[in-house]
Amino acid sequence: MLVSRRSALLGLTAAVTIGPSSLALAQAATDRRFVVVILRGALDGLAAIVPHGDPQLAVWRPGLIPPPNGPDALLDMGGFFGMHPSLAGLHGLYAAGECLPVHAVAGGYRSRSHFEAQDFLECGVDRRVESGWLNRTVGCLPARHTPAGEAVAIGVDIPLLLRGPAMVGNYAPDGAERPQPDLYARIAALNAGDRLTGAAVAEGLRERDFSTATLSGATPVPGVPPNSFAGLAGAAGRLLAAADGPRVAALELGGWDTHADQAARVKGPLKQLDDGLVALKQNLGDAWGQTVVLVMTEFGRTVRMNGTKGTDHGTAGVAFVLGGKVAGGRVAGIWPGLAESALFENRDLAPTTDLRGLTKGVLAAHLGLDGRALESVFPGSAGVTATSGLLRV
Repeated sequence: MLVSRRSALLGLTAAVTIGPSSLALAQAATDRRFVVVILRGALDGLAAIVPHGDPQLAVWRPGLIPPPNGPDALLDMGGFFGMHPSLAGLHGLYAAGECLPVHAVAGGYRSRSHFEAQDFLECGVDRRVESGWLNRTVGCLPARHTPAGEAVAIGVDIPLLLRGPAMVGNYAPDGAERPQPDLYARIAALNAGDRLTGAAVAEGLRERDFSTATLSGATPVPGVPPNSFAGLAGAAGRLLAAADGPRVAALELGGWDTHADQAARVKGPLKQLDDGLVALKQNLGDAWGQTVVLVMTEFGRTVRMNGTKGTDHGTAGVAFVLGGKVAGGRVAGIWPGLAESALFENRDLAPTTDLRGLTKGVLAAHLGLDGRALESVFPGSAGVTATSGLLRV
């Protein structure tokens, strides 16, 4: 194990990165908790929070909309929108007023490259810098008045979101990272037409208990392994709930790049996200009332379904704000509509809420950051107004 120490006002940071999910933690002098979840690969916001009341949706996406009735039906959100049936836990939080989806949201950049967009999302600016906006947020909080414990990252990396002046150690055990099922699925598809390698790959995957459903993401792995998203989210909840524990956490979950067979492939990641957020709340206990969770992705996906029953890289999507004091139970943001004339660049959901403004609103209302601090967290964003009304007074 390699551990680095630093005596600094920013406190100490730790991270866990195993497989497609990871967790990073930072200490801060506050009883309020803040969790950021990054969904890598671009969640389709129109699949998670479905605007079935917009008549154009059925025109652009035949076959991608869950049925109105039956076990796979959309979960009711009051009429115009419906929540994907894999998000039953989030729907319960929505009904309790503790989940606030924000639709038609996008960052201040316009890139359809995963790599660029994720960098910009984590940096908080439209260029690559060496610190993340969450690390800069920790730097704006008061120094802890209790000794910080050891901090260590377990895994191969710390997310850029939390990199910066707060130094961390890093430990990566051999074999800690296992490829995502999506990678196995792509390898199988690449070799499917080959008489020799196709059969061998398929047989090898079957020997290791990979079914077609597992590879497509339609069936989540039973149980809660400690390196799963639910396991890491639950661990984050326990750590944040401790009186002397960290107060800031960052998690990530991959598997959202649904270019083909989206209706089946999106179920698994949505269920993992749902299970993880429920586990986070459960393990936070009473601290849930002092917690805000912000779920974001690098960009949305195209409004039109493509030729392989999937969607491609887009612009606006959906974000979620959750917590015990969140003013939820409604869908926030200005809905731009799905008429062809309303689409961004004739292909994407048009952005009406700046993700930086949404994040500023959370940091101001929940962590008490003022305008000067927010400008240091998001340099060059003085013209982006902080979203108001996110928390209950």
